[in-house]
Amino acid sequence: MREPTVASLMTDQVITATPDTRFKDLVALLAENAISAVPVVDDGRVVGVVSEADLLPKEEYRGGADDPPGLFAGKAARKRWAQAHALTAADLMTTPVRTIRPDARAAAAAHAMAEAGVRRLFVVSPDGALVGVLSRRDLLKVFVRRDDELVAAIRDEVLGRSLWLTPGTVDVDVKDGVVTIRGEVERRSEVGIAGYLASVTPGVVAVHNHISATWDDTVPPRREDVRG
Repeated sequence: MREPTVASLMTDQVITATPDTRFKDLVALLAENAISAVPVVDDGRVVGVVSEADLLPKEEYRGGADDPPGLFAGKAARKRWAQAHALTAADLMTTPVRTIRPDARAAAAAHAMAEAGVRRLFVVSPDGALVGVLSRRDLLKVFVRRDDELVAAIRDEVLGRSLWLTPGTVDVDVKDGVVTIRGEVERRSEVGIAGYLASVTPGVVAVHNHISATWDDTVPPRREDVRG
């Protein structure tokens, strides 16, 4: 079963800035393209990212003191003060940039976003060139798959190709992405495999596994049964 890759979900037309892009031009890029952040690219490589959060200190410190916060103000406060006085992307941008490869699995990308607490990952080729951007919204595209597509995928890829079950052995029903599978198979181990493979099918929200088995091959035979 083939899981979506970053390349299949990402946006490959990326709005970018350069290190010397001016403050007002950065604001215009975000507003005109309805995006919340823009990568800063130098010689084809992503060197930073400027987000709405990086631009807001300019308003936060409007009319404020020119002197930087004291040592005990904290790193975040000192960074915001510096950004408030910055004029170009080079001084505004946040580094390092969270990146991912195009061939990475969608699940790996979701984990990387959650772990880093970011809204997007910039996609770079093996040589480091920017090739796309992957957002949380892009990752959620897998869940727009139609119910009939999920039925076909589970019947063909899970029950047929992976478990080699005779067609009709297990019934598959999908409603709003929730899969229900019913039927009887020979071995108990196949029940768990069917449920697991159905659950990792892209687009599946949940699985209700009501498959039964004629014998339990997951329990080791008793010694007296082996002796016969």
